[in-house]
Amino acid sequence: MSGPADKDVASPASRTAPAASASAAAPTTPASTAAPATPTTPSAPAAASRSFFDRYKKFLIAGLLVLAAIAIGFGFWRLGRNSGKDQDRLVLYGNVDLRQVDLSFNDSERIAEVLVQEGAKVTRGQVLARLDTSRLKPEAATAEAMVEAQQAAVEKLHHGSRPQEIAQAQANVASAKADQVNAHQQWTRLTALTKLTTGRAISEQDLESAKDAMDSAQARLEVTEKALDMAQIGPRKEDVAQAEAQLRANQSQLELLRRQLADSELVAPSDAVVRSRLLEPGEMASPQRPVLNLAILDPKWVRAYVSEPDLGRIHAGMKASVSTDSFPGRALSGWIGFISSVAEFTPKTVQTPELRSSLVYEVRVFVQDPQDEMRLGMPATVQLHLDPAARSQR
Repeated sequence: MSGPADKDVASPASRTAPAASASAAAPTTPASTAAPATPTTPSAPAAASRSFFDRYKKFLIAGLLVLAAIAIGFGFWRLGRNSGKDQDRLVLYGNVDLRQVDLSFNDSERIAEVLVQEGAKVTRGQVLARLDTSRLKPEAATAEAMVEAQQAAVEKLHHGSRPQEIAQAQANVASAKADQVNAHQQWTRLTALTKLTTGRAISEQDLESAKDAMDSAQARLEVTEKALDMAQIGPRKEDVAQAEAQLRANQSQLELLRRQLADSELVAPSDAVVRSRLLEPGEMASPQRPVLNLAILDPKWVRAYVSEPDLGRIHAGMKASVSTDSFPGRALSGWIGFISSVAEFTPKTVQTPELRSSLVYEVRVFVQDPQDEMRLGMPATVQLHLDPAARSQR
């Protein structure tokens, strides 16, 4: 019979036997190839960086795919939009344009006053500025007096001699004739007395004096008779023509001075807005120096450009609607008033179809703007509603 000691002896053997069998069953491995007890793993920063790169690459690829899809969709949308536009309307983009005027005086003189400021609305015929006329007015007064004097001289020539002047000439003729008769009788008596006395009663000198007196009286008679004839006939035609020519010259000089007086006032040529005030009172004006710059309110137009393929789809007089960003809900009526016949840029000698299609032509779309809402340079959108059937019949 076994006791507790036997159990103590047997227990170690029983415990070591399984361990030995287990060690014998396990395969033997070289020491150099033996794996460590715990596996080796990458560090935490390297793993985080690789994970961020993977996520970034995925997002980049997804973004590129989205952009490609948007581009393809936009292309199809533009294609459909352009095909629809070609059928019913044409949209142009441009800027508001209008005419401008630089106003200057016709003469060189000092400016007396400028009556308007920038931004003021002026009407046709309104006085905008004046020149100093202190020297011009006396010259005009002198020319006016000369015209009046010459006018009186011309009227005098046209009226001829007065009845009193003719009567005076007739009286001079009668007096001269009486003197001539008296002188002739005196010479006749002396001649007869000389013959009776055979020259002893009358000296030769007295006889010659009587003869000279008679000849002088005869000459005076002829002079007075010619003066009477001239008084009755009137002035010569040449004298009248000369006086009338001098009158016209004086009148022309007066008109020139009056024109200079009128030009001393600078007036607005049409309804406009003052854009710039370039000269001030006291400065010297001249025809080469503008005083004011005006922007004419009517007409206004939108300067736009149309490509060569669309040039055949529009024509002068075509109705249009014009809108601006300042008034998005409002459209103004207009029409095409001008289409340039020359491309905006000079083409080359040899052109490809692509180059020809890139040429543009200027178009002016005139606008009715009664409220004066459109300003110079304002961007505007022009819509032209096309009628293919009507266009094909042109």
